Formats: sequence, structure tokens, C-alpha cells
Amino acid sequence: MTNQQTLRQKLLDLDNCNYKAYRDIQGSYEFPDFTLIIDYIQGDPFGAPSKLRVQVPYTVAAFPPELYQSPIREVALRDFLTRKFDRMAYEVSGRRGTGKSGMVAITKMGQEVLERTSVYLANIDPPAPKVVSPGSNPALQRGKPIKLKNNPQKGVEVRLIVGLPANGRRILGRQAAEMLCDDMPYIVHRSLKYEQLDAAACRRHVETVEDADFLRNQLVEKNLVAFVANGAILPRRSGVDARPLSSENVVPFQSPPSLEVEFECPNQGKISGMGISQGVTLIVGGGYHGKSTILKAIEYGVYNHIPGDGREFVVTDPKAVKIRAEDGRSVAGVDISPFINQLPQERSTTQFTTENASGSTSQAANIMEALEIGIKKDKPEEVAITSPILLVDEDTAATNFMIRDRRMQELISKEGEPITPFIDKVRQLYTDYQVSTILVMGGSGDYFEVADQIIAMENFKASEVTEKAKEIAEKHVTGRTSEGGENFGEIRGRIPLPESLDPSRGRRDVRLKVRDVDEVVFGSEDVDLSSVEQLVSKDQLTAIGAAMVYAKKQYMDGARTLSEVVDAIMADIESKGLDVLVPFPQGDLAMFRRFELAAAINRLRTLKVK
Repeated sequence: MTNQQTLRQKLLDLDNCNYKAYRDIQGSYEFPDFTLIIDYIQGDPFGAPSKLRVQVPYTVAAFPPELYQSPIREVALRDFLTRKFDRMAYEVSGRRGTGKSGMVAITKMGQEVLERTSVYLANIDPPAPKVVSPGSNPALQRGKPIKLKNNPQKGVEVRLIVGLPANGRRILGRQAAEMLCDDMPYIVHRSLKYEQLDAAACRRHVETVEDADFLRNQLVEKNLVAFVANGAILPRRSGVDARPLSSENVVPFQSPPSLEVEFECPNQGKISGMGISQGVTLIVGGGYHGKSTILKAIEYGVYNHIPGDGREFVVTDPKAVKIRAEDGRSVAGVDISPFINQLPQERSTTQFTTENASGSTSQAANIMEALEIGIKKDKPEEVAITSPILLVDEDTAATNFMIRDRRMQELISKEGEPITPFIDKVRQLYTDYQVSTILVMGGSGDYFEVADQIIAMENFKASEVTEKAKEIAEKHVTGRTSEGGENFGEIRGRIPLPESLDPSRGRRDVRLKVRDVDEVVFGSEDVDLSSVEQLVSKDQLTAIGAAMVYAKKQYMDGARTLSEVVDAIMADIESKGLDVLVPFPQGDLAMFRRFELAAAINRLRTLKVK
């Protein structure tokens, strides 16, 4: 292994050479208190940046073991370090030539705390035993030499990207030496050594995430599907800025007394707030009073959040799935017959296939796909459901899918209407399959009769109005006829055909590209995920794209159902980490849920099933 000075000299010698000559520096370099690994060199200053890793042994990083003593604490610490490294890299990065020259970056972070591949706590092999002095950078002077041991130990690995400096397509060797040999040690020193960090902020970050995770794990025990803590700040700054709205007019959330529950958290102690029980819950109220805002917070409550987000202790069962209409999406062989039957021209709804679904058929397909992905075939003669929780907002739902009132029933008989509205199935979903639903509904009181609890929002203040709503339902009988039959209907699994997933394009066996959180380019196809609302990070889409390729290679054999394929992938990630999905180390993968992986596969327009 060569050292820092060797790297510096190599870069100086490469000054003004052709840009491709940068490949000569690929390899590992021993710095005084960390190792720099250059895995991939970009072929062009305008192309994808170079990929590097930094490894800092435990003896140098010196994080207290209690900060990573459990899996969730470790994820939280890694998240904190990613954010700190990102801030320091942004401070140091500067324009050093053409293209991406001078860029030092890790990954783009949001309000959620996700398991990522950007920072790992792993076994690091330090160099042979020796005493080294700190580098010449004044910021690294610590007053005493650092002793590095020979045995593998817990350490920090950071995966980052760097734009190596160029003038046109000629190497700027001196600037590259400053970046890698001077700036990099400074970034490492300021972001990956515990003594340089705000210890209180680090501990708060870890403890907040641990408490949120604890709350989420307690929901089932208390027969809850979601919890919204008192004092939570739910409104966001805008549709493109997920940070909390900062205004003197913001109303902190307060639970209605009848719905208030209390938890004893490991770090925060007692936390009280509103518990949403299993069953069918309506959130009602006038326009702009906070109905959709609270549902949006619940929707993202499947993830942990950073301190100061305002929704740190809004937690939701991890199986909650946002359902909406999605005009124009493709559907492959989905049994939507519990909702839609007797289509014109005798089109099948037990194996419904279309390249251009309507609002109602797309919403039906979205529900059935969410249910399907919960099917577990543990024994051939038994089918058990790991019940998802459905989250529905009338603003993004198909009106004719949600309700058919008495007047419309009288005008258009059931024989002439193929759609069985959601109002006639939502109760059956719970009684037959234990599928709970949280539904924002401001336009139809017909749902009062099928709801277990009803929460009214007025000026962002919540109150329970179940009893009052039931009285109104008894007083003003609608007279509508239920169209749902005796049972919900069958939930069927589908087997994806492996040849219908093709990640290749031209001469490339695999072509994957991610566009923000909206789209994955998979081979020759652009997969539109803009309506899969619980995706929060571009890195999740990168990992999902890799998982689709992995699924095709490892598990799609024409015999396994989609649910079984997804199960196998999630089990591999659980045991081996996200790195199992890719052939070489990447720092831009983030953990996703089984529902979003299935959603991406289901939206492939080439998908064929049996």
C-alpha cells in the first residue's frame, strides 16, 4: 500500500497529461490516520464522477460503543456521519476547472433517516503497527502521535464521489493534489472523529431515532396503526421543501383527549399523543384545515426522521401503503374483480391487463397489488396475509371508485355499473383480511356508517367526532344499497415471467439510470414512479433498480410468485446488506420497502405474468 506522499507526487507528475491518465492513481493509499481507496476513475471531466472510499479505524474515530450498540442506533449514527461529511465536503468543494472538477460529495439527504451505503461501520484493517505523526495540515495537529493497531477492528467507511480537476481534458495535477492530499484529511478530521463533533447533537440524533423506532414497534401491541405525538409540527414549507414550516401561525398538534395514548420511551421518557386504532378511520373537515397534512405525516411515518423535523414522533406501521388513482399506468394480469366486474366487450377483470388504466381501474389495481405483495405461502394448503394498511386521500382518488350514492344507484342500476365502490369494500377488507384503512374524506358523509373512528380537523386542531357522526348517520339515512356482496373476494398471487424483465440496452447488459424520485430507466424502458408517493430518496430508486436486476438474475424462474421473489430479495438484504444487490461498492443505495420494489416491477410496461 502506498502512502499520502506517493499519491501527491503521482498527481503532480500527471499535471497537464490527458485526463485518462488519472487511472494511474487507482488503488489504496495510507494516510496518517485513515486509508484512501480510489475504486473508479471517471473517463471524462464531464462524465460520472470518480468513486472513492475513506476508511478510518476505530482507534482514530473513537466513537463511544453505546452510540452503535444496536442495529437502529448504528443506522442513526451512520446517518449523522453522512450529514456531517456532506456539510464539510460542501464547505471545502470549489471550482477547480471544467465539468465536475473540484466536486467532493457523498449523497443527497432528506428529512428521513434511512439505512444507506454512504457510511458503514465495519471491520477495518489498519496498516502494520507503527507510530505516525499527524499530517502537515494545521487543522490535524493533535499534540501527540497516533498509534494504529494491526488487528481488524470496528471503523468507519465512507463512500464518496469526487470530480478530479481538469482544464478542458488535461489534468490539473496540483489542484488534484490539494483536493486529495490536503482537503480530504481536513474533511475526515472534522467529520469522522468523535472528538471533533458536537457530542450532544450526535447523541440526540441517535436517541431520537431509537425512540421513534421503539414507538413504531409498540403500535401492534396497543392495536394501533399510527401515532401522532403531541407538539408535532406537521405542515411543510412547500411541496418541494420537506423541512417544517416555520411560522408563528403554525399550530403544534394536540391529541383529542379520547384518543390520547402514552408511551415510555428509552430516552425521551413519557411521550403522549393521538393513537389511531386498527380498523377504518376517517379524517374529515373543511378544505385547508389540515386533513391532507396529517395524512401526509402519517404516510411518511413509516420512516424515522431527524431531530427538528417536527414529525420525529409521528410513527406509522411499516406496512402502511398510500393508495391513489394513477391514470395511464400499465397493469399486468391483476385480479381486480373484487372492485370491478362485467366490463364492456367482456374484458377480463380476474387477469386485468392494460397499457392505459383509468382512474378507477388503476386505483383498484394499486390496492390489489398492495394486498398481493403481503401474501405468504408458508404451507401449500394455507395462505396467510401480512395485512398492509391502506392510506387514501379523496383528493387523489377516483370519485367513481370511492362512492356511488343513492341517486346514482337509482339512475344507473348495478347491472350497468361494473365498479363496486370502495365504501362497500373497506369494511370487508378489515373483517376478512384485517386490512385497516385511514381515509381523508371531506365530501361524503356516507362513509360515517362504515368507520370505526372519525377525526375532525379544524384549523389544524383535531377532535374526535365519532359519536356525533354516527348520530347524523342514523338521523339522515341515505338509503343507498350496499353493492359489495358478502365477502371482499379472493387475493391472488401472480408469477412474473423472467423474459419480460430486460435491463439491457444495445451492447450493455444492464442499463440503469435514476431521475430524482420519479423515474427509473430500466434497459430501454422509463418506469414512471411519480405516483408511488412513499419514495423519499433518489438512493432508494437506485437500490430498487439494482434489486430489479438482481431479481431477474437470482429469483425469477417462472415458478415463484412476485411476493415470493420480493421476499427472497428482502431476506438477502437483511442478511447481507444492500451491497448484495451490486457487483462493486456503491455509496448511493438506500433501504426501500417491499411495497415500493413491487410497485416498480408492476409498472414495467414489458411485464408479463401468469
